Amino acid sequence: MKSFLLLLIVQILQSPLIRAQMPGFVNLDCGGTSEHTDDIGLEWIPDNTFAFGERANTSLMYNNKKQYETVRYFPSDERKYCYTLNVTKRLRYLVRATFVYGNFDSSSVFPRFDISLGATYWETVGITNVVTPVMKEIVLLAPSDSLSVCLLNASSGVRFISTIELRQFNGSMYYTLFEAEYFMSLGARVNFGALSNASIRYPDDPFDRIWESDAAHRTNFLIDVAPGTTKISTTKPIIINYGEMPPLKVLQTAVVGNNGTLSYRMYLENFPGNAWAFAFLAEIENLGRNETRLFKALSPWDPPVNDVVVNVEASAGGKFRFYEPGFWNVSLPYITTILLQKTSNSTRGPILNACEFFKYLPINNGSLDATRMASLVSNFPQAKWAQEGGDPCLPTSWTWVQCSSGRQPQIISINLSGTNLSGNIPQQVTRLSGLIELHLDGSSLTGTIPDFSGLSSVQIIHLENNELLGSIPTSLASLPQLKELYVQNNNLSGVIPEGLLKKNIVFNYSGNPNLYVRSKEKSALKTIILSTVGALLLLLVLTILSFYMFKKKYKKQGKTVYFTTGKSNLFSEIDTESAQRFELAEIKDATVDFQKKIGKGGFGSVYYGKLYDGREIAVKVHDTESKQGVREFLNEVTLLSRIHHRNLVSFLGYSHQEDTNILVYEFMHEGTLAEHIRGHPEKKITSWVKRMEIAEDSAKGIEYLHKGCSPTIIHRDLKSSNILLDKDMNAKVSDFGLSKLMDDVSHVSSIKGTIGYLDPEYYAAEQFTEKSDVYSFGVILLELISGHDPISNENLEANSNYIVEWAKDHIENGNIYAIIDPAMEKTYNIQSVWKIAEIALMCVKLRRTERPSISEVLKEIQEAILIEQTGTNSQVESIDITLSNSLGSTPEFEKLNWARTNNAWQTDSFMQPGLR
Repeated sequence: MKSFLLLLIVQILQSPLIRAQMPGFVNLDCGGTSEHTDDIGLEWIPDNTFAFGERANTSLMYNNKKQYETVRYFPSDERKYCYTLNVTKRLRYLVRATFVYGNFDSSSVFPRFDISLGATYWETVGITNVVTPVMKEIVLLAPSDSLSVCLLNASSGVRFISTIELRQFNGSMYYTLFEAEYFMSLGARVNFGALSNASIRYPDDPFDRIWESDAAHRTNFLIDVAPGTTKISTTKPIIINYGEMPPLKVLQTAVVGNNGTLSYRMYLENFPGNAWAFAFLAEIENLGRNETRLFKALSPWDPPVNDVVVNVEASAGGKFRFYEPGFWNVSLPYITTILLQKTSNSTRGPILNACEFFKYLPINNGSLDATRMASLVSNFPQAKWAQEGGDPCLPTSWTWVQCSSGRQPQIISINLSGTNLSGNIPQQVTRLSGLIELHLDGSSLTGTIPDFSGLSSVQIIHLENNELLGSIPTSLASLPQLKELYVQNNNLSGVIPEGLLKKNIVFNYSGNPNLYVRSKEKSALKTIILSTVGALLLLLVLTILSFYMFKKKYKKQGKTVYFTTGKSNLFSEIDTESAQRFELAEIKDATVDFQKKIGKGGFGSVYYGKLYDGREIAVKVHDTESKQGVREFLNEVTLLSRIHHRNLVSFLGYSHQEDTNILVYEFMHEGTLAEHIRGHPEKKITSWVKRMEIAEDSAKGIEYLHKGCSPTIIHRDLKSSNILLDKDMNAKVSDFGLSKLMDDVSHVSSIKGTIGYLDPEYYAAEQFTEKSDVYSFGVILLELISGHDPISNENLEANSNYIVEWAKDHIENGNIYAIIDPAMEKTYNIQSVWKIAEIALMCVKLRRTERPSISEVLKEIQEAILIEQTGTNSQVESIDITLSNSLGSTPEFEKLNWARTNNAWQTDSFMQPGLR
C-alpha cells in the first residue's frame, strides 16, 4: 500500500497536467514591454524596472515565445551592467541566461562578451549565428539574499541579453561538499534514447531543466556511437524519490549496448575542468530470470579509477526504479568520452538513460569593501554612475573606482568629480581603509567634513567647489600619508588647524571667506599658557613621585595607605603599586576630550587615547546608567592590580575624580573576537588554525586565573566580545568587572553574566565555580567552529535558537560539516575540527562535575593544532566515517560510495593550478 501511494504521488507530480509554476521561479523578458505566458505555461515579466540599457526588437518571430523577439542591449563602454535577483540565502538555484542575437542592431557583427555571477567570472558568450539561442546555466547555493547577473568586457559587437531565468531546487538536490567554494556551470545535460528531437523541460520537469535530445545533437554533440546501440522506451511509471529527481519522461527512454558496449564522445561547454558528473539510470526492460545487466564505466579516466560494477536493478531496488551513480569531483577534458562496458558474466549490454556534467567554478567572495560600496550607491538610486551593479572590483571594477590587486581587493580610488552629488559626504567613504585617492569635488555636497581618521592610507582628498559647512577637522592633520588636500570654494569657517599648516602637503583652502589662520598674538599667548601649565605639571609630577616614595616606604613597614576620594569610601584601600592613578585632566588630554569612541560594554563607553609617552590606550568610562556600579569598578581595579599574564589585557591604571570612574587598559588594535568571526567580511578570520590559536591563547589566560592565582579568580563573564586581539592577532581575556575570588563565590545573591554563555547550574543553584567559566568557554569554542551567535533567531535552524543545542544535535549525529562556518578556508583537517567540537560538548555538559578543567581543554586545543601542523588523520578517512554513520545503506549512500570509491572525495584534485 505504501509503495502504491508513493507511486501515485510521483505520477501526479510528473503529470504534464500540473502547470502551476514551482516556487522560486523568475522569468525575466529582457527588453519586453508586457507580461505574457508562453506555450509551455511559463509566465514572463518585462525588465522595464531596470533603468539602464536600451531595448530593441530582433528580426525573428517565434510562435508563443515573445521573450526571444526583444533584447536589452548596452553601450559600448567600460561599465558593467548587472541584473540583481532576490533569492533566499542557502537555498540552491539554477540560473539561466539566454542570448538570441536576431541581428537586433542591423550590424551583422556577432557579439562576444563575458558574463559573471556577482564577483565570480561565469563564462564568455560567443554568438555564432543570428537565430540559435545561446544558453548559459549555473547551479549554486545562494551565498546571500541576492544574485547579480552581470555583462562586461565586450570584445566584439554589442552586449545584450534576451532572458534571465531563476529556478529554485528542493531539499538536497545538487548538494556537493564543495558548494561553499564552487558554483557549477552546466557542461551537458542529455536525454538518451529520446523519441524525438525535442528537448524535455517544464512542465515535464517541474524544475524546468532542459534535457537535450541525443537524436537532435548526434551530428555535432554525440559522436563515435558504438555499433549495436539501440533505443528502448517504456510507458510504465518509474519510482523517483531521491537525488536530482530527473523527470519521468527522461527515465522512460534509454540506449542499450547490445554488442556489450556503449560509447559516446561529447563536447562539454566551457571545459576542461573539474566536474560533477552523474548518470541517471532505470532498468526499463523485463530481464529474464537468468539474465543480468552488469557493466563498468571505463572512461574518461585513464588509468581507470572505477572498479565498481553497476547493477541497475539491484542498486535501485528493483525494475522501474531510479538509480543515480556518479562522481562528485573528476577532471574532464573538452571532448569527453563515455564508455560503458558489460562484464564477462553479464548477459545484457549496458544501459544509459540520461546524464549531467557540471564544471566547478571557483567562487570569488568579492572585494573587501563590497558591502560598504553597495550601501553607498543605494543612497543614489537615480544616478547613472550608481547603476553598474555587482561587485565594485570583480571581475572588473566600476568605472569610477580603482581597486587593489588580489583575490579580495580593496577600493583604492573613488572619482565622483562633477557628478552632482548632494547631501552630506557619504559616511561609507570614511570607512574604506585602503583608500588612497578621494575625488568628490565639483558637486553640491553640504554638511560638515566628516572624520577621515579611518583612512590611514589616503594621500589625496578633493572636496573643492561644493557647499560644505563648519570647520576643518583637526583629525585631517593626523593622516600619515596625506599629500594633497583641496577644500577651496566652500562655506567652511573657523580656525584652520595648525597641524595642517605645518604639514608638508599641498593644501588649498582659498574661497572660504570665514576660514582663517590663528593670529600670532594668540599663538604667543598660547605659548605663555603652555609654558605655565608645563611648569605646574612638572611640580605636580615631583609631588606625586615624593608621595609614591613615601607610600612605598610605609608599605615596607606593614602599613596601609588610605586615600580620600570625596563622597565614596570604597576607594580607601586600592593598592596602586602596580596600577597608576591617572588624573582626569590627563585622561582627557590623552583622549582629546573623549573624541574617539571605539566601543561600549556593560561598564560604559570605551574611548581611544594616546599617552604623552606614545602608548596607545583604551579608556573605559563608567556610565551612570550601567548595571555595573562602583563596587564592580573597585573590584576590577583590585583584581587587575595583582594579576599579570601575556594572555590577559594589561591594566595600566584608573581614575576616580569628579565622580567619574575610569579604567585604563592597553589598546588592542584588532578589537574583539566576536567581530572577527561574525563581523564584516574584511575582518573575518577564515583560517581554522588561527581560530584555534586564539582559543589556545584565551585558554591560557583563563588557566592563569584558575591555577596561577591564589586564591583562584573566576571570570564570570567569558564571551567572545570579552576576548580581544592585539595587532599581531594574539588573544587576551578582558573585562573583569564581574570576576570574583574563589573564597567569595560560595553563593551569589543575583544572577550576573551574559545570556547564552551562562552555566545552567549557576542559574539553578546560584553558585559558581571555575567550571562555570569552562561552560562559557565551551560556547566560545562552538562560536569559533560555526561563526554563529550563541543565541540567534536567524542563523540557527528552527529546532533550536541556542548554539549549544543546535551544535549538539549535529555533532552527535556525526554531521560535523553542518556546523562548520562556510566562511572558513577549506584547508582544515577535519579531525582537528572534530577534536575541538568534542571538547566543546564536554565543556557545556549540564552537570559541572562532568566538565573538564580548563587545563584539560587547553591540552585538547594544543593537540588539535598539532594535527594541523603534522597533517595526521586524513580528511578522506574522516569523511567516510561521517557518511557511513549518517547515511547508512540508503540509495543516497550508494551514490556517495561510488564517488568515494573512485577518489572523488580527495581534495587534492582541487589544488590544481587555476582551481585554487
